[in-house]
Amino acid sequence: MSPLIDNPFGLFAVALVSLWLIGFAGYYAQKVWRPLRREEQEEFSTVQGASLTLLALIVGFTFSMSVSRYDMRKNLEESEANAIGTEFVRAQLLPGAGAAALEQALKTYLDRRIVFYGAQDAADIARIEQDEARLQSEIWAIARDSAAAQPTPVIALVVAGANDVLNAQGYVAAAWRNRIPAAAWELMAVIAAACCGLLGFGGQRFNAFLLLVVPMTISVSFLLIAEIDSPRGGLIRVAPVNLVSVAQTLGGNAPAP
Repeated sequence: MSPLIDNPFGLFAVALVSLWLIGFAGYYAQKVWRPLRREEQEEFSTVQGASLTLLALIVGFTFSMSVSRYDMRKNLEESEANAIGTEFVRAQLLPGAGAAALEQALKTYLDRRIVFYGAQDAADIARIEQDEARLQSEIWAIARDSAAAQPTPVIALVVAGANDVLNAQGYVAAAWRNRIPAAAWELMAVIAAACCGLLGFGGQRFNAFLLLVVPMTISVSFLLIAEIDSPRGGLIRVAPVNLVSVAQTLGGNAPAP
């Protein structure tokens, strides 16, 4: 994904300036080429209206795609918190020191998952993912060894819970990678540029403010879509509220996400 998409305010600035300049160029293209004749105005207005309608539909569909992906990330965060909390309770079913070892591993793993949601630096994210992989191996090893030593239906619940914890992290990672396709952004950009060019080309007289209205509207739409679609960029993010709640329930001091 382009770094510009992960920087919603940068995208807004680039889109606003670019679309306004395209509208400005469209107005002067008409003056250099030839002004629209009166009998051409109606046909031109039909083409312009159809283009703006198409842009509105595509922006609306793309916004819906971003919202559905945001909701998916929120739901999976809740599911992961439930999986970790459930496995912590099941850990008490293990005999001997296995219960304490699994509980401690789950607490540490939960802390790393909370930090993951707020991480911004690529190096920090890579380090967190390495820690998570190590803790996942530790959690699975404890459950596996306990099942091998005492293969009972009760221990099988613990093994199933450990599997759910590992799967939950994988589902979250997949959801965070599930972004709006680059082709959709490119299509919106092309249609937005065409609409702004037509807007300027159909102007009877130059009005900088009116030429700014449509680019501003489109740029704000792009900003909102990018805000919702980007897991780490912008201000609208999925907060690990359920993971923090589980950490507090388990008696630990939840780290700041």
